Amino acid sequence: MQNQDGVTAPDHDANVAAYVLDRRAVSAILDAVEVQDREQLITLIEPLHAADVADLLEQITAYDRRRLIALYDREFDGDILAELDEGLREEVVTLLSPEVLAGAVRELESDEVVDLLEDLETPQQEAVLEALGDSDRVAVEQSLTYPEFSAGRLMQREVVFAPEHWTVGEAIDHLRNTEELPEQFYHVILVDPKIHPIGNVTLGRLMSSQRDMPLMSIKEETFRTIPAAQDEEDVAYAFNQYHLISAPVINADGRLIGVITIDDAMAVLDEEHEEDILRLAGVGDNRLSNTVLETTRQRFPWLAVNLFTAVVASMVIAQFEATISQLVALAVLMPIIASMGGNAGTQSLTIAVRAIATKDLTGSNFLRIIRREVLVGLINGAVFAVVMGVIGVIWFGSSQLGYVIALAMVINLLIAGLAGTGVPILLDKIGIDPALASGAFVTTVTDVVGFFAFLGLAALVLF
Repeated sequence: MQNQDGVTAPDHDANVAAYVLDRRAVSAILDAVEVQDREQLITLIEPLHAADVADLLEQITAYDRRRLIALYDREFDGDILAELDEGLREEVVTLLSPEVLAGAVRELESDEVVDLLEDLETPQQEAVLEALGDSDRVAVEQSLTYPEFSAGRLMQREVVFAPEHWTVGEAIDHLRNTEELPEQFYHVILVDPKIHPIGNVTLGRLMSSQRDMPLMSIKEETFRTIPAAQDEEDVAYAFNQYHLISAPVINADGRLIGVITIDDAMAVLDEEHEEDILRLAGVGDNRLSNTVLETTRQRFPWLAVNLFTAVVASMVIAQFEATISQLVALAVLMPIIASMGGNAGTQSLTIAVRAIATKDLTGSNFLRIIRREVLVGLINGAVFAVVMGVIGVIWFGSSQLGYVIALAMVINLLIAGLAGTGVPILLDKIGIDPALASGAFVTTVTDVVGFFAFLGLAALVLF
């Protein structure tokens, strides 16, 4: 259906579909803000998912963002805060009135509040905590005592559990009589008298079983607990590896203190994938909402590293200045050797970094993987050596030059496969993030080896 501005809004009764915030939709919303038409603004925003509203706030300018939030006021949904880009959360929190902030935060699950607080400065953290009820505030503060990026920070405190001796009927009656249940949950966790989790019962099995059926007889075969101090990357790996839907979190005594659900685990995986991609490109945690100075500061260090590696490669070239001056063809062909080696190294590097992140590359198979990449580099090098050898003969009329560039191509692509796999493994072993640092090292290796092999062979063979 369309509103009075002709902007199509999604039908609540229609099948789930993506609602794209195109220029007309954003323009209509900003027009309502411009004329201070609150009713029209609510009409336009109300059908949107919280994630779409968050996208809207990220797309518009800071000036328009302030005016929109002020006009939208008490309609502001807590889920919007959870969906906002980390770089904007603090700004938006400061724009909300204490009453609106309190209402928004109370709508969130405890894990979402913890995630929100992690990105805020102390004054904003205190404002959010003050907006919570006493019990919720205590639960959130306890979660914040766990290390950053741990299961204790990722879990939600709202847990549905039942004694191990209960029947299906007792569990169902308990759920029906409980006033506040988590917004989303997938299991009823079975606990012993000391509140140690011992099993999971899916809601599907619970609802399809007879009332007198003991819960222990319908618990899932696959059951894993997550220590609160466990790294969130390992948690996400366990969910992905063992196809978990939710898992109870335990403290040092083995007592149930929370639960992690699949949506939280998959969010961690998504963040890790995004982080690896950004780090491979040397841009760190760069976001569209970052300022010019923030973006410059994040990119500068790796540009400096790249400059240093380029100087190292240039120093190698300088050692063969006399050789190059005697045959200009060497200067023409050098970039080909470096480019091919760099691309081959990046291919191996990307595979290795991803395999390390997913724990597919381990101490038991790394030699096999390195051997495979070296052989791939050798084969590709041989194929392209023939191509470049022919090009060298046809282009410059020198069979010796063709031999030189062909052999240099084989050497550099072989080394590219070795460095592209070996460097990330070595960095991971010494505790350096391979996604962050591998690119610069691999590029340096392939450039230096490529130039040295090509120019060194040329000096030996041609002169």
